[in-house]
Amino acid sequence: MDSVGSEANTTGPSETLTLLLRASGRRRGTLAGMSASLALDLRARGLVHQITDPALEGLLDTTSLTAYIGFDPTADSLHLGNLLMLCNLRRLQEGGHRVIALAGGGTGMIGDPGGRTEERSLLSREELEHNLGCIRGQLERFVTVDGDRGLLLDNGDWLWSTNLLEFLRDVGKHFTVNQMVAKDSVQTRFTSREQGISYTEFSYMLLQAFDFQQLFDRHGCTLQAGGSDQWGNITMGVELVRKRRGAQVFGLTSPLVTKADGTKYGKSVGDALWLDADRTSPYDLWQFLFNSEDSKVMDYVRMFTWRGLDEIATLAEQTLSAPHNRVAQRVLANDVVAMVHGAAPAADSERAAAVLFTPDVAGLDERSLAQAVASAPTALLPDGGLTVADAMVALGLAESGRDARRQVGQGAVRVNGSAVDKGDPDRLLTTADALHGRYVLVRKGKRDQGVLRVG
Repeated sequence: MDSVGSEANTTGPSETLTLLLRASGRRRGTLAGMSASLALDLRARGLVHQITDPALEGLLDTTSLTAYIGFDPTADSLHLGNLLMLCNLRRLQEGGHRVIALAGGGTGMIGDPGGRTEERSLLSREELEHNLGCIRGQLERFVTVDGDRGLLLDNGDWLWSTNLLEFLRDVGKHFTVNQMVAKDSVQTRFTSREQGISYTEFSYMLLQAFDFQQLFDRHGCTLQAGGSDQWGNITMGVELVRKRRGAQVFGLTSPLVTKADGTKYGKSVGDALWLDADRTSPYDLWQFLFNSEDSKVMDYVRMFTWRGLDEIATLAEQTLSAPHNRVAQRVLANDVVAMVHGAAPAADSERAAAVLFTPDVAGLDERSLAQAVASAPTALLPDGGLTVADAMVALGLAESGRDARRQVGQGAVRVNGSAVDKGDPDRLLTTADALHGRYVLVRKGKRDQGVLRVG
């Protein structure tokens, strides 16, 4: 089954632009013209991993297609891994194609086994409805939903009313268990003696294939896109439409967003980065992106920003020649936070990052300061105040009072961005020190910080 159109992009995203420059033999200024070709732009940005038929790339530039990407509401927010798919939808829409953001109000009841080593916890219908309401707003921020250019749909509209026996006859009969077992997402679970895979999750790929057929029937959808972990599910949908409707449809996958160690970003790990500002503040998202490894930052700039290829090439050169300036990281952080949360939160985050560990932190507005310290360890500032040494212990910045005094004596401690006198570990911190009457920032070294909160 996976042999259907198994073309893969053999060059990694970090190598794609370099190879294009070398192969073309053109001056870099001529690359701006490539943006007129959506297919070439996707290739240059490293966004094409697999396609079911090479003819798709020609159609992307010559025909108006209807394309969809699915998002299961298994949490009440989308995350950084989903952001790449949201960007892909926007690129397709800006390229003249009609796009569908499909919320999985039905498939969310099952859960995709792809990329997981254990069974998902099943959600109730009420939980799914809550999550759907939360992610709809996030989807609408990326896709123009007007019927003509974009749609926001829920596969629960057809899955909840589908008859089980008809589904097994009309869909299940077109696929053998041999084909389904051969999928990577299933094979991984077969090798796990502790977990295995339930029939519930095993059936997920049939439901996703049925989604593609429904969208073909209802809206003329001929392209499904997704992450590379969706390849098996996507090819099943292509096969189902061909067998049941006698029509050719296409699939396209993009590489997963991964860290420098090769692990992917998602919501199943403790360091999930959410698109909901209440779960991951704009400042924390900005700071994370600004701290991107030099080995990955240009991949992220190509994937997540709308910077032109000329400018990206310049950023790559600057990163290689002066990595300490973090020029590409700053562009990435500002562009992504502005795209997800707006220009003002992006500007506030950049300013907060610049002054948070300096005396100028006192000049931050309360909203920016609150975002910047949202994830820091906290402790209550009692009415009588706390000494610097006791505050460090309370915030987990020191193991003991002796340890705290030693660090103060080494000049490693700051309060509200100003150094604490080496001989004054018993300096009393009170509400008079609180910025905006609420926060006292205590910092140890270059990275560790805690916040005393008033009241």
